[in-house]
Formats: sequence, structure tokens, C-alpha cells
Amino acid sequence: MRVALTGATGFIGSHVLAELRQHGHEVSALVPDDARGNAVAAPGVRPVVVDLYDRAAVVNALSDADGAIHTASPGDETSADLDSAVVDAAIESFGGTGKPYLHITGAWVYGANASITEESPIDAPAMVSWKQPIAERALGAAGMRGVVIAPGVAYGDGGGGVPGLLLGSPRDDAGNLIMLGTGQQHWATVHVTDLADLFRRALEDDSARGHYVVGDGLNPTVAELTEAAAVAAGAPGAVPGSDDEARARLGDYFAEVLLLDQATDAAKARSELGWSPSHPGLVEEFRHGSYRAVTAR
Repeated sequence: MRVALTGATGFIGSHVLAELRQHGHEVSALVPDDARGNAVAAPGVRPVVVDLYDRAAVVNALSDADGAIHTASPGDETSADLDSAVVDAAIESFGGTGKPYLHITGAWVYGANASITEESPIDAPAMVSWKQPIAERALGAAGMRGVVIAPGVAYGDGGGGVPGLLLGSPRDDAGNLIMLGTGQQHWATVHVTDLADLFRRALEDDSARGHYVVGDGLNPTVAELTEAAAVAAGAPGAVPGSDDEARARLGDYFAEVLLLDQATDAAKARSELGWSPSHPGLVEEFRHGSYRAVTAR
């Protein structure tokens, strides 16, 4: 397939790009400047410099694509505007064609829920409250195969913002990492390479549509994760914090999503797409894998 991809230089998008290339797809990487275009240029990848807020330009960039995947995010107050612009361009380009458009949201939109499925109610905290209404536009577009992928915390290859946050946790007087809150909350997690595999499967399978919640089913507690992060960071251990400390450290909005208690087993992705995570969990990655190499540099 000829696939248009946003966010190809980002943590998730770069792994999606690698997955698509590995499986023989031709990728148009929609990038904001020549520097990032040069970063992704490779056999089977055509960089396209485009302003994602420019609807007409994005429509033109999608005109010869067989499908599109949107993973780009500025991660700031403009994120909603960017998502909205890309969705509108995809609907204009793909409406009535049956072509697939894959859009990323995140498990946080489900709020506190110890058994998240695609049928779970949306209960989005303030930081991500804008995500679902935009995603629903993609799902409701006539004649376009809309797919919304909601992953848990993505990790792997020594990267990811949230794993990095745990590695950089403040320390107490004894050098122990301070957990986010009490540490008793669970997080849904997924290795970024497994997540990229899910994106490809949903792209290729004509029957794939609607929401897919993605997690490896391990659902570790933040205490388990921070204790493992301490190993990678060379700290003696980890100690509980408090909700107030987390809010003071990160701000109310960000702390709210990180204090959520969440879990999922991604049953729909497993049954409909034959998806099965194959990489070590985040606890294992912290203790014995890629993050130890990162912190040793």
C-alpha cells in the first residue's frame, strides 16, 4: 500500500514507519521541515514537507495514498487543533472511497477503569478531554474506514516520555526515587514495537474499524515500575509519594492522568487482528533491557 504517515520522526511514528517498511509498504512521511524529511529519507520512504494545519496541502498530500496513519502531536495546547485539521483533511480526501484512516488517542480517555474495553465509557480527564470528539469525527465519516487506536503507556528501545519521567523521578534524602502518588495505581502499557505491529495489522485488514484499546495485559503498578526504574537509574530503591506531591511536581492536568488506575488485556485486538505482544514488559525493560543502556551513557 501507499501510506501517508504523520509523526514519522516521533517515538511511536518512527516505529510505525519501520514496521510499514519492513512489510513492503511505500510511505509518504508528512514532515514539517526539510531537516526531519532528511531524517526519515530511505528506500520506500518519500518525505513530504507540509504544514499539517494547512488542510488543502494535507488533502493534496493524501490524494495518491491508499491509507493514512496519524501519530503526530506537538504535545502542547495546539494538539487539538492539529488533530482536528488532520481529521478534516482525511475526511475530505478519503470520504466515499473506503480507504483506511488510523488515528491515535490513548487509554487515558477512559479515565480510571481496571478493565478497559472498547465498550467502556469515555471518562476523559481534562488534559485529554478534547481527543475523543475529534476521533469520533473520523469514525463517523461516510465511506471512510476509520480506526481509532488507544494505547496504554508506550515504552521500549530506551524511549518514551512516561518511562523517561519515571527514570528522572526526584529522590529522597537516601537517593530513592519518589513514586507518582502512592504507587498503587496500575498502568496499561505496551511496547512501541508491538504497538506498531497493531497499527500495521489494522491498516491491512479491511474488516478493522472502530476503536482498539491496546495494552500488553501486564498492567503493572506504578510502585513496581518505579522500583524497576530505580534499578535502571542506579538508585537504591523507590518510596511512595503522594497525590499532592505529584500535582506540585507535574501540574494538576498531567498528574491527574498519571494517577489513574487503569488496566486492559486488548481482547479485541487479539481476537480480530491476531495481535499478540511479543516484547518484554516495562518492568523487565527497566530492570534488564534498553533503559539500563540509556542511563549508563
